[in-house]
Amino acid sequence: MLSRIPDPNIWRINRATLALGIAYGMAISLLAVFLARAGYPKDDIGHLAAAFALGLTTFAVPVGALIRRFSARATLVASLVGYAVTVASFPFVVETFWLAAVLRFLDGAASVGVWISCETIVLSRAQPAHKAFVTTVYALAIGLGYLIGPFAAKGLLSLMAMRHVFVVAGTISLLTAAYVAITLDPDRQVERSEAHLSGGVPMGRLLRSIKTSCFGTFAYGYFQSSVVLFLPLYLMADKGIAEDETILIPGFFALGMLLFTNLAGRLGDRHGHLLLMRVLTVVGTSMVLGFVFLDAYAPMAIAVAVAGATLAAISPLSLALQGVIVAPADYSRANAAYNAFYAGGMLIGPPISSVIFDRHGGAAMLYHLAALWTGFFLFCLVFRRDDPALDEAPTRRRLPRRQLSRSSRR
Repeated sequence: MLSRIPDPNIWRINRATLALGIAYGMAISLLAVFLARAGYPKDDIGHLAAAFALGLTTFAVPVGALIRRFSARATLVASLVGYAVTVASFPFVVETFWLAAVLRFLDGAASVGVWISCETIVLSRAQPAHKAFVTTVYALAIGLGYLIGPFAAKGLLSLMAMRHVFVVAGTISLLTAAYVAITLDPDRQVERSEAHLSGGVPMGRLLRSIKTSCFGTFAYGYFQSSVVLFLPLYLMADKGIAEDETILIPGFFALGMLLFTNLAGRLGDRHGHLLLMRVLTVVGTSMVLGFVFLDAYAPMAIAVAVAGATLAAISPLSLALQGVIVAPADYSRANAAYNAFYAGGMLIGPPISSVIFDRHGGAAMLYHLAALWTGFFLFCLVFRRDDPALDEAPTRRRLPRRQLSRSSRR
């Protein structure tokens, strides 16, 4: 593994991402339950999720410009501090809807700054032949944090009030900001100069080249934001699952991601990112559909874990696909666009899902999520030649592994 990731800065980013993932996992696992206890109806829960996604959408493109101007490291530190403040403050303003919405908007702005900065650093320092391996290790750090976070939150609830767990999450983010500021090397000067001096390819052309990656992250943002908010409510209302058991559902999702994502990265590097994304979409969509018919908690946990292993892996694979298509000087702009699509999915997913949930029930909500992933599969099938690996496939099959590795680096 060290030979594939020789740059210590990538490992520093992964450590920071693990810590931040724990903070995110703690906050996300409690969010829907906390809001429901505070008397929020499903529509308002969806609107707060939309406020978060609006912050993501609004600041995604400006963050790309900030990275080009000030560096990814500086943007990352500022974003981590911003997230710490917003997540720690949120439970103390929840009585006022509009104030809570403003905090969720700022939470989204800080979060997108974290993601784009980390992705830019990881892609710029990853070796060309191992893009998916590196991005999936990065996703693995997120997944491990998301796995630990819900269990940590459940443990802390026996020691403190639920609102104080959000404060702990903010403290973790603040310490992570200090770690990044102290240990991370400055951005590579050559790449910063290229990004500053080069206007890059036209934005329209850039978007056309990464359209499958953008659709993938849009679908995942839509799915993730909807499931995190409404799956626990569906389990409690329709399946009779206890509240304390629903807190662990994000952990099972993260467990599946944790166990499979790195293998998915290696398979994507070898056989093509877009091909593997299509396969994973089929399996994950089957889990979403099958979830409607499950009643026992254990099979539900397994289904959630398989969905995490497949659908969550699409995000780092689509990022890796983008990394082999886009020139390094355009990484910050491409990552900004990529995250804007992710934010767009998060923005429209919860409100639509909440309407479907309220009017037609939780099963109909899951069916419409399955339809979204089916659309993504068909889109990837039509534009399968967006993956450079498709043109290289005959050569890859003929070359032995050692020669393949040298050929990929060229």
